[in-house]
Amino acid sequence: MGDYPSKRTRSVNELTDQIFEGALKAEPLKDEIYCQTLKQLTDNHIKNGSRKYPPHLVEVEAIQHKTTQIFHKVYFPDDTDEAFEVESSTKAKDFCQNISNRLLLKSSEGFSLFVKISDKVISVPEGDFFFDFVRHLTDWIKKARPAKDGIVPSLTYQVFFMKKLWTNTSPGKDSMADSIFHYYQELPKYLRGYHKCTREEVLQLAALIYRVKFEDDKSYFPSIPKLLKELVPQDLIRQLSPDDWKRSIVAYYNKHAGKTREEAKLAFLKIIFKWPTFGSAFFEVKQTTEPNYPEILLIAINKHGVSLIDPKTKDILITHPFTKISNWSSGNTYFHITIGNLVRGSKLLCETSLGYKMDDLLTSYISQMLTAMSKQRNAKGSK
Repeated sequence: MGDYPSKRTRSVNELTDQIFEGALKAEPLKDEIYCQTLKQLTDNHIKNGSRKYPPHLVEVEAIQHKTTQIFHKVYFPDDTDEAFEVESSTKAKDFCQNISNRLLLKSSEGFSLFVKISDKVISVPEGDFFFDFVRHLTDWIKKARPAKDGIVPSLTYQVFFMKKLWTNTSPGKDSMADSIFHYYQELPKYLRGYHKCTREEVLQLAALIYRVKFEDDKSYFPSIPKLLKELVPQDLIRQLSPDDWKRSIVAYYNKHAGKTREEAKLAFLKIIFKWPTFGSAFFEVKQTTEPNYPEILLIAINKHGVSLIDPKTKDILITHPFTKISNWSSGNTYFHITIGNLVRGSKLLCETSLGYKMDDLLTSYISQMLTAMSKQRNAKGSK
């Protein structure tokens, strides 16, 4: 009804007494009070704003079990998980802050909740009510997948908490973030062979990965030839014989004698932090517009902008900073980006099923950049 919350402090049941006492004395007032209460909650400026979708199944089940306490399991990149209480009024930003506090992270900046549902992993906008977003997502996927034989598919989902934007990420700044997130999020990208690196770096990193896995236990040395997929980028494994890899990795391992598992994680991150592709999200796409580039391109989105990479040589062909990107769009099968002036700029058209992720990342990085620029301007103006 357009009312704002009162600033006056009240006793716990002052308002409920006013609402219910009259109705309980006079039967005809009960329906009237019910209607007025609903009316009062419509378009009401409550502190957190109003929900946009009906309650999610999880919320309804909680009420049916006569509780409003909902504990939600959240998964982390290091294969651990924890349960957190989530309320109907919990926004994603508050949820992220709660997780950061519990894990003793120094900051929740750059972190995001992700919902994995069906074959998609989608980031939750920080201003959304958590259950609103999940409800919206499940409804959207149900529409895309109609019921078979009248049976509506049950859509289970998982919630992940991960680093999304790596703008201010520097190994050693936040040891808990390095240990739980940065190491385990960067390791698979490294092993898929997305970075350009030297033989020396590969051997150092393999020895550090072994140390993270087994610490001081040398009994797994004979198994190194079988473990190469977990130690060396996949496209480099054939460069040496399994025995040569083993010999070299053991030699580098012995140089780091006494390093703990956590020290090895940090040393790993410090090496890859020097690369321009550190903290990237990588996408393999088929491009159809630039004859001088390979048809299959690797696109890296990171704090430097959007980099186009030759998937064979790992050479960065060009990096488009965010300030030069004027437009982008995505659909189920494509991602399009315009570099430079909208009229005279160049377009890159890509075929990919991950356009929604590229779109979201680009939007988030540019939004973060604009917020930082605005803060700088305001700081200068206030001096």
